[in-house]
Amino acid sequence: MADTAELADSEFIEFVTFVAGEQSFCIEITQIREIRRWSPVTILPHSPEHVLGVINLRGAVIPIFDLAAKLGLGRISPTGRHVIIIAAVRGQTVGLLVDSVSEILSVRTDAVQETPNVRQDDTTSCILGVIPVEDGMTRVIDLSRIVLAAGEGAA
Repeated sequence: MADTAELADSEFIEFVTFVAGEQSFCIEITQIREIRRWSPVTILPHSPEHVLGVINLRGAVIPIFDLAAKLGLGRISPTGRHVIIIAAVRGQTVGLLVDSVSEILSVRTDAVQETPNVRQDDTTSCILGVIPVEDGMTRVIDLSRIVLAAGEGAA
């Protein structure tokens, strides 16, 4: 009986959904360390447009990315109503500025559908797939590609 429960659990994946640039996105819940209110950043000269700066989080210096700007959806003008999602991938911790966090979404692994390749350039997509939801679709963010792209831009 326990084997059946384990099998059933392995067929589902949980995401935290959020809004950035008036669009719905999600990140796998296992990558998220915490969600915090916006706080001012220390600006880094010559950083890419989507890198807002850094914050000190309990002694660790964390880069903060404007996710909407990174995805080509315009820049977010941060206010106290915005949030930062602190996430970890490939041994690096980053913060993502988003408009708001919506909910936890639990879906079957086969519910994540591939996105068509419609980019005009050869850049690596930051979207892993899409998930149909009640009021449309939400895009699954590939956090490792965002972190990788940020590292290349900072070099």
